[in-house]
Amino acid sequence: MYDIFSIKDVTMPERFLWGSSYAGHQVEGNNTNSNSWRSEQKGNPNPIGEPSGIACNSYEMYMDDVELVSRLGHQAFRTSVEWSRIQPDENSFSEEAAEHYIRFFAALKERGIKVFCTMVHFSIPIWFEDKGGFNKEENLIYFEKYLNYIVPKIAPYVDFYNVLNEFNLGNEEFKMNSLKFHALGYHTIKKYTSSPISSAHAFVNYMPYRPNHKMDIASAQYRDANDNEFFFHAMRTGEVIQLGRDGFYSEDIKGTSDFWSVNIYTRTLTNSMERAGKSDYYHKKLKMIDMDFYLDEFYPECMINTLTRLTDKPVYITENGCCCNDDRFRIVYMILHFSALRQCIDMGVDVKGFLYWSLLDNYEWWTFRPKFGLCSVDRENGTFKRTPKPSAWMYKEIIENNGFNQEIIRKYIKELPSLGL
Repeated sequence: MYDIFSIKDVTMPERFLWGSSYAGHQVEGNNTNSNSWRSEQKGNPNPIGEPSGIACNSYEMYMDDVELVSRLGHQAFRTSVEWSRIQPDENSFSEEAAEHYIRFFAALKERGIKVFCTMVHFSIPIWFEDKGGFNKEENLIYFEKYLNYIVPKIAPYVDFYNVLNEFNLGNEEFKMNSLKFHALGYHTIKKYTSSPISSAHAFVNYMPYRPNHKMDIASAQYRDANDNEFFFHAMRTGEVIQLGRDGFYSEDIKGTSDFWSVNIYTRTLTNSMERAGKSDYYHKKLKMIDMDFYLDEFYPECMINTLTRLTDKPVYITENGCCCNDDRFRIVYMILHFSALRQCIDMGVDVKGFLYWSLLDNYEWWTFRPKFGLCSVDRENGTFKRTPKPSAWMYKEIIENNGFNQEIIRKYIKELPSLGL
């Protein structure tokens, strides 16, 4: 734990964009035509796995979310269009679903909120998965049809696009193919808008478990090259490289990222002695929820270790957040990461904005237990009432002041939280 009561005041650059995010399948509910829904119905091997069900009921209550975002002073909001709703089967499009997203985005725009739209945030239509999804290059034609249908409809309301979300952590074949889908998405979307386009990158800060062990160092560098650098290198040069495979050059891929869209949370320690390739330090665990979870460490330096590699384009943090049951941990996490982000800017990184993950306590793909939200959701009583937590009100003041000081910090937290109390 760090002493946030000794952190100096932070002010972000003028016109810095503050906001939050969530994704369709994780909040909308009843996304029945998606591969994620089908997978959930088969049962989860994890004993605490559960289906998404009605999730946060956001498909019906999207205006509640719009009003919430506005009331909390957010200047930007990132969400996704659910392809499986837009195109429930290969041969038909849903005008009703398209109108839903138009109304959603238009309501945000009417309130002066910048819209970040992700075209695919993991979940895809069942029929597309059955054809091989993003693993098959011949499926590019289906993705293009989807984009040509929906993008012209939402383009008047969207300020930033993510073609795909976090494909960089897939297997080698998936990643190399996904670059082609990303590039196709970029060029297709550009037909209808001049808004900047990227794909959200899960920037994992790989570090050797034994800092001076050559094999652990090599393991960290290998994983960094194949999970991180391959994407940035392809965007900059058009060379598509996965170590251990034949690469290729694509003029279509080169230059298809107008900004770096970065999802970032913590570091991962690589251990060459472990088959899984990962280990944790004994002192690393902060069990802030009632289950084991991979985001259990405060390591704000991951911002500095990663973002300082991205000085050639504007950077938007499109995800960063803390899952905890005690909201005080979230407050500490946010202050630490905002401070580190300011230091990145001082080091020459052109960070333009920050979107907290997540607006709501949403579905985390196989369970509702990880609580990332600035706002809780009353799922137990079936009202789905959204209630802002103290961290949400603190964040509102940070947005209003374009930074924070000790007065703001001490208004919302009186002492450092402890798991032992």
